[in-house]
Amino acid sequence: MTYLLLTLVFLVIAVAAAAVALRVAARRTPTTADERPAPWRALVLAAVALFVLTAVFDNVMIASGLFAYSDAHISGLRVGLAPVEDFAYPLAGVILLPALWTLFGSRRAR
Repeated sequence: MTYLLLTLVFLVIAVAAAAVALRVAARRTPTTADERPAPWRALVLAAVALFVLTAVFDNVMIASGLFAYSDAHISGLRVGLAPVEDFAYPLAGVILLPALWTLFGSRRAR
């Protein structure tokens, strides 16, 4: 199994959970789109921060020899020394965590 295929599994799960969360949130809050808060700015900032941290720390860990990737299992595209597939996990987190919060978080009025 390639690393890309493995990361796609996590991304599909995250996107599916986000789709369910959006439907649940739409049913819970009978408001118009103009009245709903738009969390997009916070999500984009979180994604940028996680991508930068992933790039820095993956490159440091790979350069120091803590781990290595077999070229047979990655796409070959890299950000520095880090394969681009490593960036799927922060993306999945940015998608999945707000979805889980929506589905299982506080039921208080927000």
